[in-house]
Amino acid sequence: MNLKDKIVIITGAGSGIGRATAKLFGSYGAHVIVSDINKEDAQSVAEEILLDDGKAVAQKTDVTDFNAVKDLVYGTYEKYKNIDIMVNNAGIGGKNQAKTADHTLDDWHDVIAVNQTGVFYCMKLVLGIMSKQGHGNIINVASLAGLKPSGNNLSYSASKFAVVGMTKSAALEYGRRNIRINAVCPGFTESALLDQLLAVSPEMGDKLKRFIPMGRFGKADEIAEAICWLSSDSSKFITGQPIILDGGNSLI
Repeated sequence: MNLKDKIVIITGAGSGIGRATAKLFGSYGAHVIVSDINKEDAQSVAEEILLDDGKAVAQKTDVTDFNAVKDLVYGTYEKYKNIDIMVNNAGIGGKNQAKTADHTLDDWHDVIAVNQTGVFYCMKLVLGIMSKQGHGNIINVASLAGLKPSGNNLSYSASKFAVVGMTKSAALEYGRRNIRINAVCPGFTESALLDQLLAVSPEMGDKLKRFIPMGRFGKADEIAEAICWLSSDSSKFITGQPIILDGGNSLI
């Protein structure tokens, strides 16, 4: 995959899938803007890329803050005069697992703000730039929970269904402008979100694996590989698609 010297912004890049994606882009020679709400985590990832002879800078960004997203997107464009790829990865899960009637208002507002509104802010701003420059590629990190029901998880499910819908709608709008927009939809993947779930119910791990034909959880590196592929010319006739990476979980 030829990603050398591509200008790439990744949100939520301080850990998990975002970290793995940032490091993989770095290994391909891209200029990686490592964005995360935790500046120390972002800086740590950027330093790892630099130590491997890659190119990276860190920037603290709260994707729920429109002005902060403007600083990220416009600042990147001002510095590099181009944005090739935007990976909207920042995401959170609710703090409580509960049925809809018991779903807390805090979980609803917090999760929707990051997972849905944050993606909208990033897409809105970067699409303006990509339209002017005449090319671009956006990959949104959705979830299997955005394609099939997920109980006791309403805000997360709603936000990820929204991400899939926004991906398809924007891809339809911008296809003729040489801008591709796709989503990855991981199933259960080794990450902070999965750790959060298993911390509440440790026995849940073995139960969940029984619903995965491949018998294991996904790895962040595997999702990163799909993101880089979607960002490259190897997938240049694909747009508006939710790519499922779930070990076969969706088949059950």
